[in-house]
Amino acid sequence: MAKLESYDRTLSYSYAPGLFPATECLNAIPERCHRLLISSKIRMSDPVNALIEKAESLHVRVETADRVLERLSKKENCFAAVVYEKAEGRLDPAGAHIVLHEPSDTGNVGTIIRTALGMGYTNIAIIRPAVDTDDPRVVRASMGACFSVNIAYFDTFESYMEQYADHQLYLFMLKGSEMLNEVTGKVQRPLSLVFGNEARGLPDAFAEYGIPVRIPHSNRIDSLNLAIAAGIGMYALAQQNVGQGEK
Repeated sequence: MAKLESYDRTLSYSYAPGLFPATECLNAIPERCHRLLISSKIRMSDPVNALIEKAESLHVRVETADRVLERLSKKENCFAAVVYEKAEGRLDPAGAHIVLHEPSDTGNVGTIIRTALGMGYTNIAIIRPAVDTDDPRVVRASMGACFSVNIAYFDTFESYMEQYADHQLYLFMLKGSEMLNEVTGKVQRPLSLVFGNEARGLPDAFAEYGIPVRIPHSNRIDSLNLAIAAGIGMYALAQQNVGQGEK
């Protein structure tokens, strides 16, 4: 078997670190899983045994790989990881989209992906420059939810709009002219919920592309965390269908 390298976005493969993300990876994309890496320090338990049995049933190689797992762990202990082949996703043109404009934080993006899946959104567009969603830190933050959604990258927001011109854009902006509670009862579909960079938000000029939405909050803070804002927006604009799958 080829030697495994430290993760780099130029590699054709990545890692799903942690018991739960590794299990989700095997369940969601078994055809793209190559190896299950196990630490010699892992304590055998029912979840660990189930993970190993799942890998063996899929003919995925199981091996002890302490050094690779140590490189992956950073500040957190990592006792298992699945090595999987990357693949470019395709968005459902009829589905609702979550659009992240130049996101830069791996934790935020992973959390948004997990929240999106929980709210029934399975199509996520990401505008470059942006976080790499195959980065193991994103995979772990999403708890493996990234393997159950469609993720597609676009070089510009304009290129996204051209491809999905029939989508109604709800742009979450600090200067949004529409309060969130004012638009929840008149949602137009198919819809795209658009969120900006953690530090900059969306450019003011984006207001002309669709419906600029503002989440009301007290003046004791300047803004909400991106992942929190995205969660509120996702729930509010499709709350009647939460738990019903794709929007």
